[in-house]
Amino acid sequence: MKIEEIMSSNITCVNLDQRLSVVRELFIEHEFHHLMVTDEKNELVGVISERDYLKATNSNIELPTANEKDLAMLNKRVHQIISRKLVSIKQFTSFNEAIKVFHDTKVSCLPVIDSNNKPVGIITWRDIINWLYSKLQPNKS
Repeated sequence: MKIEEIMSSNITCVNLDQRLSVVRELFIEHEFHHLMVTDEKNELVGVISERDYLKATNSNIELPTANEKDLAMLNKRVHQIISRKLVSIKQFTSFNEAIKVFHDTKVSCLPVIDSNNKPVGIITWRDIINWLYSKLQPNKS
């Protein structure tokens, strides 16, 4: 089985220079947990997780007591907080190989890229668990 059979192709990308205020709005609007980060050629250069965003901003931002310093954190740019240690897989990677990459790297998601390093999807450990769970269910007649 190929990973593209269970990956999500519903991805959202942000540019390296986007402000965290844009990232915040995307996380709220789409209820994603990961955003793909691309460069000026739309090639994948990183991933920003909801956890990355929360670590980079102050938890006071959502409170009515947020001050100017708290809100200024939203002016940071994506490239200031992402890790450059990108772990990704090609779109025709086998399911077994993707499992191995998850195991070996301990990442929570794997961006799926085409041969030109353009993002085409994402697979998370939750996607794999959901797929496995569906296979364990008895056939309903």
